[in-house]
Amino acid sequence: MTTTVITPQLLLHAYRSGIFPMAERHDDPEIFWVDPRRRGIIPLDGFRISRSLARRLRRDDYSVTLDRAFEDVVDACADRSETWINDEIRSLYTQLHHQGQAHSLEVWMDGQLAGGVYGVCIGGCYCGESMFSRRRDGSKIALAWLVDLLPRAGFRLFDTQFLTPHLASLGGIEVTRAAYRSLLAEAVDAPADILSAPLAASGHEVVQRNTQTS
Repeated sequence: MTTTVITPQLLLHAYRSGIFPMAERHDDPEIFWVDPRRRGIIPLDGFRISRSLARRLRRDDYSVTLDRAFEDVVDACADRSETWINDEIRSLYTQLHHQGQAHSLEVWMDGQLAGGVYGVCIGGCYCGESMFSRRRDGSKIALAWLVDLLPRAGFRLFDTQFLTPHLASLGGIEVTRAAYRSLLAEAVDAPADILSAPLAASGHEVVQRNTQTS
């Protein structure tokens, strides 16, 4: 465990070095740094949209926003029996959001927050922190729209920290620590801006663009 006072600036430096913070649980005040031997990423040209997900995306019975409810997304990600998001982590990422370094993407259904993802932007690397679903396919829709947006906004790397079966089913892969740091070094200097490109006009557009690039 570390006793160093963690500031938003220190957090950004950590991300540029390839490490990120976690807590053991939501009520644990201590934070530790993580530097996985194998890193999860989603190749921006390799996101996998299954036929069932394509049908779901094309239904367009939902809406998608960017940075409309950042703190609500963080809280929803932390609202589970086991979470590494404690109060300090929530505060730090909220500060990064206010500084324009952390961004969320939200999925809404029937006027309610149904899914979402948030992460930190370091140059052309989007470091995904966490995602959630309150409705079926909420997080899949969020990821599909985010992966559609990132390359159009200049991003080169989508870091997911770890590879889960859920992410693997969507095209996520594992790379070695050395390979990740090489990818990170190339991405951090890219002139990316997540606000520089519009969200897709529809789920049909997301599917169509994915078919053309994958």
